[in-house]
Amino acid sequence: MGTFRWFSLFFFIWLTCGSAHAERRVALVMGNSAYKSVPRLANPANDAALVGGMFKKAGFDLIDVRTDLNGVEMRKALREFGSRVRDAEVAVIYYAGHGIELDGTNYLIPTDAALETDSDVLDETVALDRALFAVEPAKQLRLVILDACRDNPFAKTMKRTVASRAIGRGLAKIEPTSPNTMIAFAAKAGSTASDGDAKNSPFAAALVERLPTPGLDLRKAFGFVRDDVLKNTSYRQEPYVYGSLGGDDVPLVAAKPTATGPQASPEDAIRRNYELALQLGTRDGWTVFLVQYPEGFYAGLAKGQLNKIAAEEARAVAAEKARQAEEDKARLAADRAKKAEQDKAAATAKAAENARLAAEKTKELEEAKAAAAEQRRKEIEAAVAKALTDKQAAEKKGIPEADPRIAALPSPTPSPAPAQSPQQLASSVQSELRRVGCLANAENGEWSAKSQRSLTLFNKYAGTKLDTTLASFDALDAIKAKPGRVCPLVCDHGFKADGDACVKIACRAGYRVNDDNECEKAQDKKPVATREDVTKRDAERKKIEATPAKPQSSGQIVCNSAGCRPVSKGCRLEFRRGGNANTHTGESVEVCN
Repeated sequence: MGTFRWFSLFFFIWLTCGSAHAERRVALVMGNSAYKSVPRLANPANDAALVGGMFKKAGFDLIDVRTDLNGVEMRKALREFGSRVRDAEVAVIYYAGHGIELDGTNYLIPTDAALETDSDVLDETVALDRALFAVEPAKQLRLVILDACRDNPFAKTMKRTVASRAIGRGLAKIEPTSPNTMIAFAAKAGSTASDGDAKNSPFAAALVERLPTPGLDLRKAFGFVRDDVLKNTSYRQEPYVYGSLGGDDVPLVAAKPTATGPQASPEDAIRRNYELALQLGTRDGWTVFLVQYPEGFYAGLAKGQLNKIAAEEARAVAAEKARQAEEDKARLAADRAKKAEQDKAAATAKAAENARLAAEKTKELEEAKAAAAEQRRKEIEAAVAKALTDKQAAEKKGIPEADPRIAALPSPTPSPAPAQSPQQLASSVQSELRRVGCLANAENGEWSAKSQRSLTLFNKYAGTKLDTTLASFDALDAIKAKPGRVCPLVCDHGFKADGDACVKIACRAGYRVNDDNECEKAQDKKPVATREDVTKRDAERKKIEATPAKPQSSGQIVCNSAGCRPVSKGCRLEFRRGGNANTHTGESVEVCN
């Protein structure tokens, strides 16, 4: 009997521990597509199924996938999930659907929400804080992933009860107060995310590709997700992660154990600390890193990141000075100050604006340099990882080989770029030049003089010094680092730039477009004699003078028994004597030739 009691006790303890262990990693996946008050979203339900499958393959102990939840169902799902998190090491919530930001607070929108007024947000939605509360009991990692930054149709029709109440375009930035908590947004705070043209959103597709990588730290995994989404959305959508983790790597899927492997290298610790400083992205973080590691490969990268931060700070200062100068200029104009004071303020504003533009170009240049350096770092680390794999394989076969890690990392030369023909590379560079507004025509793979001029324009406005005689991978990387238009839009006379298109300038009646592409009042033109007019007039005068004069009337009058009349044209009067020659009598006779 005693033996049975002991056996029962051990069985109970094993069952209890087994139940606790069975839920060490738990996930709640929600996807809302079928909204009742606004058009249906195509992908959230598909994204929920895809991400739920990812957690299942990753070996999570409990995955709860739910779609098209109304308000009551969402709150119930979070409440039930929160009770399961109490014994968990890792807790993850993924939500796809509509979200909204009201006065700096983020809310998730159920399918039955109508949101006719801004006050309805408090009653018909679920606050993001409720999701953070649900994952709070997890001991090692608390992760909330939001693919909810889509363009919100509710905000366009919602009535404001208070005119000053702020409703954001995307979700608001949030800083978790609990340690080991991360919140991943599909798009940076204040911007919107794409639902995608495919079956799944770009963000969800990148998540299932990167997060389950065995042994890959979550911070680096989300960095790869960011790169993938930027590339797949033509640099229009940038995912962002808020919160922080400790110094140890925190993979979603543990690395596969290996029987033998290389010993830990000092470069591994430097790399991890570099990636932590990169995740932090502040001047203080990079300063601490450089104090600890003042020399070497990663020190050079850290200095580049500091230059990038300094350029951004300088740009912010210049932008503020330009704003203040414009305000002073406008104030003096409104107060009708003396012309000398207004001219001085205008000159100051112009100088401040030029300084701002110069700081902006410097910032973009440093960002391009930092992005290129990061790309080289990733290529080098990938080459090192491959070399280590080859080394392990060689050791298994009994072939000794030197550890290549320390020698490979300081090398500034990137690993060979993916194999591309010159035509393919030229076409890729032309495509990127066209995206940033420096090339008007479609790419054709031929690096012509027009392509060289386009790259010259990019150098001018981006502040780079790329070789324009040929298409190179350096040029491709530098252009890809620019998220939007670089070269200004140039329009023909009579047209003006409107966004990324040229539109015809329309002047009101009585006005016309002048040489400066501005509307001015049309002036009546007075005839002005020109050299050609004078020459023509002289020729006509000479022709008239050379023409024989036509007979004109003499002004004489002839009279007879019928009366008097003027002498006909071409005729004249002649006096003729009578029949006796000795007499002086006679008469006037009209003679016509």
